[in-house]
Amino acid sequence: MSHELQHALEKLRAELAFIEKGGYRNPTHLQWRPQFIFEDSAICLNRDPTQKHIPCSECVLMRFVPSSAAQNRAPCRHIPLNDNGETVDFFYRTGTQDELETAVTAWIRKTIATLEQELAKVESIQALTEIHVKAKARPTE
Repeated sequence: MSHELQHALEKLRAELAFIEKGGYRNPTHLQWRPQFIFEDSAICLNRDPTQKHIPCSECVLMRFVPSSAAQNRAPCRHIPLNDNGETVDFFYRTGTQDELETAVTAWIRKTIATLEQELAKVESIQALTEIHVKAKARPTE
């Protein structure tokens, strides 16, 4: 489990850096069309349309997608970004690029903090388990 959490943290940190560096505003590929949050960054398993399609179910973001949206074409567009339940899809329909990036950035930061706490708990439990397993019984006299 700690490997999964570390992988998710790594991907989210990279996504945050990508957004903060203007990655969606200054695309290096597919410059002829608007860039899609998550789908046009390295976090997406299917970023390159010339490669074999990988099921979205294998994406690190699926842990944040509501089960009701898991079968959608782009499930990552339906991750609730805030307490109001606004999603990437919501901002595509009703918001601006600035509002979308602000909401996604806030969600990523909050999610990173949550995952770091989860990872710390898991590592603490693993450390205690390791200590317990390595402990030696005292011989009885």
